[in-house]
Amino acid sequence: MNIAVDSGNTFAKIGWFDEDKLIRFETKLIWSEMIKEIQNDRPDRIIFSSVSKSAEEFQEALEPDIPVLNLSAETLIPIRKEYKTPETLGADRVAAAIGANWLFPEWDLVVIDMGTCITYDFIDQTGAFQGGLISPGVKMRFSALHSFTKRLPLVDPVSGPDLIGKSTKEAIESGVMNGVLAEMEGIIERYRHISPALRVVICGGDIPFFESSLKPAIFAVPQLVLIGLNRILRYNVTLQ
Repeated sequence: MNIAVDSGNTFAKIGWFDEDKLIRFETKLIWSEMIKEIQNDRPDRIIFSSVSKSAEEFQEALEPDIPVLNLSAETLIPIRKEYKTPETLGADRVAAAIGANWLFPEWDLVVIDMGTCITYDFIDQTGAFQGGLISPGVKMRFSALHSFTKRLPLVDPVSGPDLIGKSTKEAIESGVMNGVLAEMEGIIERYRHISPALRVVICGGDIPFFESSLKPAIFAVPQLVLIGLNRILRYNVTLQ
């Protein structure tokens, strides 16, 4: 059994894999909970990706005989990076791209990850990560409206708000949620001018707000990053 760990600034999520099959996952774990979950199961191998903790901290917290692959810019991966600054490329973007490429091989893909930021990345049918764009995420937009004005309230995300808000709160809901939806549809359409046969794969915590509203056909894969991390781990094992 392999375990894939995606550790963020506040919470971590873990995926348990039997070869390529995701058999279980946990989200919103604090550091101590994550370590306890892993120690209880004693996996054969672990891949660790984190924006807040070092690989050394992680290894020290575990049993020393569990092999850990730390995902970094130098880690060997099963796709090519056609990116000007690969050392700055986020591990979550890389993992999501690899997961999508494995699920939909030999397709041009746009991977949309809806987290703190919204990323749109293009992976061509030859398995080359070409790059993409980074946009503010849903909660970031709500927070910015509140933080950069004196009177606008802090509003939470909602599904399918009316286009015409009848109150300030409703107008903010409409502006952010319908604005994100319009952005996504517009960017997908522009990518389709590059590749008409494009497949769109979407992941991230905010996809429930949008997956039923997007007009272009999409494939929602909530645990895409974990799937990609496991693929990186298995790829490196085959090279040993």
